[in-house]
Amino acid sequence: MVGTLQEVGNGKLTPEDVKRILDARNRTQAGISAPACGLYLNKVMY
Repeated sequence: MVGTLQEVGNGKLTPEDVKRILDARNRTQAGISAPACGLYLNKVMY
């Protein structure tokens, strides 16, 4: 998801493309997988 949203920010995809990709349920249409380094759990809220 992060890689796909990054492509939207770079102008390679539109927000409508993201909806189309999610609706297609086909991982090959999405952007690159972002590495997990730097990601962390900040807070859990119920």
